Amino acid sequence: MAFQSVKNSAYFSRYQTKYRRRREGKTDYYARKRLISQAKNKYNAPKYRLVVRISNRFVTCQIVSSKVNGDYVLASAHSSELPRYGIKWGLANWTAAYATGLLVARRALIKLGLDKKYEGVVEPEGEFELTEAIEDGPRPFKVFLDVGLKRTSTGARVFGAMKGASDGGLYVPHSPSRFPGWDIETEELDDETLRKYIYGGHVAEYMEMLIDDDEERYQKQFSSLIADGIESDQLEDIYAEAYANIRENPLPEKSTKDKAAIKAESLKYKQNKLTNAERKARVQAKIVAAGRA
Repeated sequence: MAFQSVKNSAYFSRYQTKYRRRREGKTDYYARKRLISQAKNKYNAPKYRLVVRISNRFVTCQIVSSKVNGDYVLASAHSSELPRYGIKWGLANWTAAYATGLLVARRALIKLGLDKKYEGVVEPEGEFELTEAIEDGPRPFKVFLDVGLKRTSTGARVFGAMKGASDGGLYVPHSPSRFPGWDIETEELDDETLRKYIYGGHVAEYMEMLIDDDEERYQKQFSSLIADGIESDQLEDIYAEAYANIRENPLPEKSTKDKAAIKAESLKYKQNKLTNAERKARVQAKIVAAGRA
């Protein structure tokens, strides 16, 4: 009699994807291994990465190092903080990603005491620049870009955050080949195009195009800008001022929320575990109620 294999759960468990986050499509472990593996002669020195994550509404940037028991965040910034600096609209576009990268870079350097030594590019003009080490001083803080599961196409917003972090004074090893304005044929970067994206010029162009071609769509897409009386030619000055404000005070604001009140509110919905005596009394009460019914 021929042996018939039974494909039960024990059989299939040998063939499932090992890592839960890979199975859920959340982590690219091929990339993660290379981002966290440190050279053995670095003697347990942490390897930092610039983690950029983009949702439908916001951009999140973190500087993270990996340890055996988990990831540790050195500094973080969220584009929801940008209204404090003057950017109230488009908190998930390319320019907002640049501003968030700049914000996390300045915060990290302040924490490390390197903010005065590495100021980065104070007035960005769209040129490709890497942070170089100063003479007779500490080396620049080095991080590697972690894009997660985002597509790394030319002009992607993750590279906007990377450019902001690089201009903020961090050393992020990269080439200009994924910035807006890169010409694949001549292999050169058009500084004007990149500068336009840094200062929101691409948004201004789109606004002007909609004003001429589709007034109804313009009113719908830029309703918040229209309500604040902002026109396309004002965007560059607004972004330039915001970058200056970020450099002036990048530290996060302290929360004004009452922690005791928040805790008291959350405890209202907490179900406390019953003791053995309470459970028995509860069962007995149900039996009595059922008997009466």
